Order: sequence, then C-alpha cells, then structure tokens
Amino acid sequence: MLNLITPNWSAPAHIKAFSTTRIGGVSEGAFQGLNLGSHVDDNPKVVQQNRLLLNQHLALPSPLCWLNQTHSTLLLKIDNHTQQGIEADASWTDLNKQVCVVMTADCLPVLITDKQGSFVCAIHAGWRGLCDGIIEKSLQEVCSKLKVATTDCLIWLGPCIGKTAFEVGSEVRDEFIQFDAQATSAFTVHQDRYLADLHQLARLRLAPFNVAQITASDHCTFSEADLFYSYRRDGKTGRMATIIYIEQHEI
Repeated sequence: MLNLITPNWSAPAHIKAFSTTRIGGVSEGAFQGLNLGSHVDDNPKVVQQNRLLLNQHLALPSPLCWLNQTHSTLLLKIDNHTQQGIEADASWTDLNKQVCVVMTADCLPVLITDKQGSFVCAIHAGWRGLCDGIIEKSLQEVCSKLKVATTDCLIWLGPCIGKTAFEVGSEVRDEFIQFDAQATSAFTVHQDRYLADLHQLARLRLAPFNVAQITASDHCTFSEADLFYSYRRDGKTGRMATIIYIEQHEI
C-alpha cells in the first residue's frame, strides 16, 4: 500500500494533488520502496513498475509527463501530445485530466492553482532554481497567459529538507541575500556554515505577489528516513513525486 501526502490547502475539490513517500513499491537496496526516478541507477524495469503502481493506486486520468530536471527555471506547458523527458523544472496545464509531476529527494516541490481551479502547476525548486527565480517566473508566466490574478492563487510548499538539516556554505547565503536582503532571515549560523530554510526562502519570493494562500508540509525529507528519500542524507537514493491535475473543470 502506498503512503501519500495530501496538501493542506483550500484548493477546489476538482484539483487533485499528492506527494509520494518511499512507502510501497518494489525497489530494493539503496532505492528500497517506491522509487520513481529513472536516472538514479535503479533497475529501469523496477522503476517502471513503481510508476505503474502509482498510476493504478491513484487511478490517474492520463500518463504522467516526466521531465528532465536540471535545476533550471524552464517552465513547460503540457498537453496529451507532450513528449516524455523534455528539459524543464516546472510544468503547467489548464486542461482536464492532464497530470503535472516533479521529482524530488530534498529539493522543494511547489504546487500552484487558483481559487477557481482553472489551472495547475508543479515546480521543482532546489536551492539553485529557487535562487534563480523559478517559482516567481512560473507564477507570473501562467497568470499572464491565462489572465489570472496572482492574488487568486493558492500555493503549497511540499516536503523537502528541513531548516534544521539543510547545511549550506556562505556562497549560497550570499546569492540569496544579493537578490533580497530579507533572505538573511532564512539562514541560521551553524558552526562555520549555515542552515537554510527553503520554505522561508520560497515565501519571501512569493511575498510581492500577495497570493491568496500559502500552506506548507511540516515533513523533513532528511530526518524522516522511513518516509522519504534524501540525496543529502544518503547520496545514492530514490526520488519521490509530487503531482497535481484537474479532475474535472467546467468553464
């Protein structure tokens, strides 16, 4: 049986969203559980079986459109003709039954919709993508194309490495502070390094847009080894998925 996390937000009922954990699945060894990453040296046939299990468990309306994630700020609009493995770190759609998905193993998954549930967007935000502006760029692009007000948008910040575990060097802190001095509040001194709060950094980037709601998971991928894969903790490890789609929507 799979163990899924559901966002704690006020999205309309026809918006379906989940983050997977490592519970369930058929991967073994370092990838024990529901590894959904095909790029981490797990057996490709086993990964495909795990992906099929996820589709069957959720009775997903369409195949997942897996991205080639490279810590970029590229956003891809998807439909039922979109090819697998296109380079992007975020995807969105306003079509019914078209599933957006991103993979993580410490990085921050971000989901976006609006009060009407007129679109969905999934974002993979590691510190590099977050610093380079993938969240705000994705939000602005989708809202501009659909003529949706950012003040109507709902955001969920999914499970990622927590603020007590994510050690970074001064160069990472400096890059964020160069963009916004308020980013200082998201870093805590830890010996000769810093602890970074990805959720706080994301909230700071979203602040200018006055979105209707930001909610966040309280899970830490690094510290909850029974539930999550963590690249920072284990190095060789699997990947979770965060997915979102419009189950039905009448315009």
